[in-house]
Amino acid sequence: MTKVTFISADGKQRSEIDAPTGSVLLDIAQGIGQPLEGTCEGQMACSTCHVIVASDDFALLPRASEAEEDMLDLAASATRTSRLACQIVLTENMASLTVQIPPESHNMQGM
Repeated sequence: MTKVTFISADGKQRSEIDAPTGSVLLDIAQGIGQPLEGTCEGQMACSTCHVIVASDDFALLPRASEAEEDMLDLAASATRTSRLACQIVLTENMASLTVQIPPESHNMQGM
């Protein structure tokens, strides 16, 4: 299990959940109502599941693929620790993972 913490775009709200190893972060986020659209359903054809990973946790993740990097180039407010939630699989070496929802994130499916 990995303790996943989501920080709202404004930094004021935190949601925590214990997620099983092997889970995809986008699925976990959507399951608890986080505003990550994931329009392409994890096919890496958009950047609507962009998250900003906490600096301390970023090193735990495998390197982003070239295709993911290309999609992140299109993401609003991308940072050095940005990733696509559809590409983050929780592994045994992650006791915890903290991510922030980017300020420009809008879930059009939830409207």
